[in-house]
Amino acid sequence: MDGWTEIARRVRAKVTTLPAEDRTPMTMLAAFEDSDHEKMEEIRARVDAIVEDPATAANLKAWYRQLCKRPCFHDEYLQAYNVPGTHLVDTDGKGVERITETGVVVAGTEYPVDCIIYASGFEVGTPYTRRAGYEVTGQDGVTLSEYWADGMRTLHGIHARGFPNAFFVQPTQGANLISNVPHNLTESGRTIATIIRHAVDCGFAEVEVSREAEDAWVALLLKGPGRMTGAPDCTPGYYNNEGQDPGRRALLNVGLPAGPTAFFAHIDRWRTAGTFEGLEFR
Repeated sequence: MDGWTEIARRVRAKVTTLPAEDRTPMTMLAAFEDSDHEKMEEIRARVDAIVEDPATAANLKAWYRQLCKRPCFHDEYLQAYNVPGTHLVDTDGKGVERITETGVVVAGTEYPVDCIIYASGFEVGTPYTRRAGYEVTGQDGVTLSEYWADGMRTLHGIHARGFPNAFFVQPTQGANLISNVPHNLTESGRTIATIIRHAVDCGFAEVEVSREAEDAWVALLLKGPGRMTGAPDCTPGYYNNEGQDPGRRALLNVGLPAGPTAFFAHIDRWRTAGTFEGLEFR
């Protein structure tokens, strides 16, 4: 019953009321839009109910979809604005002008402070080499960045052609998008461990996905409707590449079209069958 799981329940409830023959991408998007609007209206109403100063309340209201950005609904966040020592500074979308030895300057006005906390969040969507701090080099000297220059290509989000014995533990091109990250990582880890156990037991030194299997998996992913969040009309953020067209790369930043539950069932069958179809053992 937190602020994130509720929106999923709302969308599911609206979609399940649609007759099976009417469950098209357009009607499902409409159900998504209706559910999102209902939720955001509740979030905005909660601001008015909690924040005592009307001007502050108006500036704290999120006028965008819930999945465009992340409206704050923590049980202590809005209440903090009723504390005399808390002040909301509206930068009018221009951000902080500069930091001085004694404070923060916004629109020419300096606000003296004793301490600054940089709540910068986390980094997502940037090149993996920036976040990991290293490059992966495969056969013939081809780097993973070069191989994925036009978008990610894998089997199950775990194996990439030309990179034998390299295994990726992450959700994209697998169960994406399910935000239970440990579930994604556990399934990837279990699959990788099973493959390595098979290779060791059978005396193989290398494991690599076949070109045919990788191509078939990517083709299957592209049959889906794409991501339902991160639309161009969202306020700029990492969900929509800061409002810029991300190109073909975004088309491949998806999961199995049938959804996360279907992917987990698929990978379990694939793993337990023990044949590891699509992999080459040498």
